[in-house]
Amino acid sequence: MGLPGRSFRRCGPRCQSDHLNLLATGDGSTVITIDVEEADRGAGGLAPEKLQAALEALRTDGLVVLSDVVDLDHIDALHERMISDLALLQARPDAPYNWTAGNIQQDPPPFEPYLFEDVLLNQHVIAVTAAILGPGLRNVMYSGNTSLPSDTRQPVHADMGHLWPSEALEIAHPPAQLVVNVPTVDVSAENGATEIWLGTHRDLTVGVGGDIEVPLDALEARRAIAPPIQPVIRRGSVLIRDVRLWHAGMPNRTDRPRPMIAMVHVSHWLEVGTPLEFPASSKSFFEHPVLTTAARFTEQPSDHIYRSQGFGIEQQTV
Repeated sequence: MGLPGRSFRRCGPRCQSDHLNLLATGDGSTVITIDVEEADRGAGGLAPEKLQAALEALRTDGLVVLSDVVDLDHIDALHERMISDLALLQARPDAPYNWTAGNIQQDPPPFEPYLFEDVLLNQHVIAVTAAILGPGLRNVMYSGNTSLPSDTRQPVHADMGHLWPSEALEIAHPPAQLVVNVPTVDVSAENGATEIWLGTHRDLTVGVGGDIEVPLDALEARRAIAPPIQPVIRRGSVLIRDVRLWHAGMPNRTDRPRPMIAMVHVSHWLEVGTPLEFPASSKSFFEHPVLTTAARFTEQPSDHIYRSQGFGIEQQTV
């Protein structure tokens, strides 16, 4: 499937730049994508107007795409290894499916030669997430999910709700967690592009301690305002989204799995999960002045096949 063309949104100052484009989807809806160019790479982040546009997209839509920020050779190496690992993952008696057997939780290989700076410590991504989440930024996740050939879909859900009960909030609180997604292939509706409900990170339906699945009445109310989209994402790009944004895994109608790597950047004060695990030999790789990787570095071999856990399905079947 070819990638659609781009156009400009008539939405005020944040879109009045030749480098702030719209990534079209099959149904005519759009998400903000930032074109990252050589000047940005040399500057070690993003030009001020591009950074501001990315921040506004995250505040308004809960999502932004940074285009062409990961070396395609790195993407291809990760893709090849993750596809190779997939059979071992599915052979687990407790294979970590997420709601359906069409979506499986899959960790990328957490060791050399598969550790890449432009994936785990991407300067353009960090420029955005640090500006939103503040000093002391931490990465607390290095996992992913693979959309398998299937005609099944997930229920619409938020990965996490608001940090306070919905009843206690009058408006949404500022973001504390941002998901960083790195697809290893071009993504479209055909191969299971995630269904995204733009702007729902500001909806108060899903709060702390509640069900992360979104009730049908809330979905229909939101659909009348802004129906969901399945954005086309080009390999080499990175998608940053608010962890509260409603979304759902969708059918992959091709004959090829579609992996997507996921990290989660969090504010320094938020305690989330257990430490990541990487080889002791990689400790210096993760040293960074802005982003701390919340990890334990060990001499023991890392078994990334058996580490991932699924969600929402009790009886895994293929």
